[in-house]
Amino acid sequence: MNFELENKVALVTGGSKNIGKEIALSLASEKVDIAFTYNSTENQAEETLNEIKKLGVQAKAYKLDISKFNETQDVLQKIYKDFGNIDILINNAGFTKIKKFVETNIDDWNKQIDISLKGTIYCCHLVSKKMINNQDGRIINIVGDSSRIGEANLAITAAARGGTIALGKSLAKEFGRYSITVNTISLGLVKTSHTDNDILEKNMDKILKSYPIKRLGKTSDVAPMVIFLSSKHAEWITGQTFSINGGYSMI
Repeated sequence: MNFELENKVALVTGGSKNIGKEIALSLASEKVDIAFTYNSTENQAEETLNEIKKLGVQAKAYKLDISKFNETQDVLQKIYKDFGNIDILINNAGFTKIKKFVETNIDDWNKQIDISLKGTIYCCHLVSKKMINNQDGRIINIVGDSSRIGEANLAITAAARGGTIALGKSLAKEFGRYSITVNTISLGLVKTSHTDNDILEKNMDKILKSYPIKRLGKTSDVAPMVIFLSSKHAEWITGQTFSINGGYSMI
């Protein structure tokens, strides 16, 4: 299938590692120029940047604390200056705090909502005016399945990401007249550097009982849906939430 994405420009937030990195590399393999943000180490971002450039596209990394609006606005302005446009926005950056609700505090609530919900709002707001002027655009939000079905010890994450789903549906209705699509990808547990810990390893047998496909997701399971939703073949698909979760939830 020809996705006809060549010479498009994508912004991938949280794009230096794990799922964001896989998405950025997959888009680059379709000849999409890549801007990605990161809030981790410079070395990791540089390594990812070099991998993307080897695919023959333009690419640049931008350090960003996405919870801060003014900083996000400044970075987006730099991206527009460097690339001229943003055709595809992938809101991948997020934060997950696994903690009993009664043990959470206002700092936990603010950090989760500021990064996972407000950060997405900021980016959508900052790209939408240009997309409206262009009468074209793709916005894809990445969330976890706790936002759809609820999950013990993830109440604040679920609340923030549930807001992301509602945001996507509302923007889809508002932006559809401008040929801008807005969709959400909801994930089960995907194996990344965040899942490499003793607690998950000790409980892996129990976790996998919840998955009809008896394995954790891989980052490569996520990227193909992003490619499809970014392409011309998805121009009549908007306001939807697609689960990539090995059957963990079926809604």
